[in-house]
Amino acid sequence: MANEFDTGVTGADALYANIVQSALFTLNERSILRPLVRNYDMTGTPGLTAQVPIYPAVSASGVADGTDLSNTSFATSKKEITASEIGVMVTVTDLLEEGSNDDTAAAVGRQLGQAMAEKVDTDIAALFTGFSNNINKAGAAVTVADLFQAAAILKANKADQNGAFACVLHPYQAYDLKNQLTNAGSTMSHALSDVGNTALLNGFIGRIAGIDVFESSIIAGDSAGAYVGAVMTQDALGYMVKRAMRIETQRDASLRATEIVGSMAYGVSEIFDAYGVQLLGDAQL
Repeated sequence: MANEFDTGVTGADALYANIVQSALFTLNERSILRPLVRNYDMTGTPGLTAQVPIYPAVSASGVADGTDLSNTSFATSKKEITASEIGVMVTVTDLLEEGSNDDTAAAVGRQLGQAMAEKVDTDIAALFTGFSNNINKAGAAVTVADLFQAAAILKANKADQNGAFACVLHPYQAYDLKNQLTNAGSTMSHALSDVGNTALLNGFIGRIAGIDVFESSIIAGDSAGAYVGAVMTQDALGYMVKRAMRIETQRDASLRATEIVGSMAYGVSEIFDAYGVQLLGDAQL
């Protein structure tokens, strides 16, 4: 069959449990963006589209004693998330498995789980360009001041009432931040902030201005070397799973191999535009 990748296996039944366990573990552990957005579960529910209600904000006002309150309109709108399928197949041959010293089942499972995790995160990150709020640092490095500005925008939009802030950057964008925080790699000292010393010690940033900073290589860039990260709350974007990852195997006796197929069905969508800020910044080392 077309698009086959030979890694080797002797029998589907013996490998199936290890593949599934490894794939599910990798999917959950390697997906960075999925836990940072609002998750909706439609497994076992008819239909491919989830309707997310959007509730309007209401305001209270002063009222004189004995005066009846007037009715406040509370008309809800909705956002829809429609699921579609993704999948990946590898074909593992008997001969290569017989000559392998590795745990082939675990290796295949990790690759399937990694592929699924990267696809989910890539689809979520593609929504960053849709945020109306924009801090455009194209041609310049992302700075700590940019994160403070993003936090101010979100707080002005009352997004802080809906959970913690998270920032997702390309590793090169994060490098610029670390370079600033550590004084271009200065030795640990009292002259650096606690965040700067942590970056020197552990290699990751942690939290700035109440924003948890994450790095992911799936953040897309353009030909000029600018990448679109984001600062957001969990309610800015939505992820709906219609069918969780499923692993299936099929024996191909004439090929002396086993086809292993991973698939899932899900959808992503922007939910609250005002709860996210796209952060466009240079990402060149």
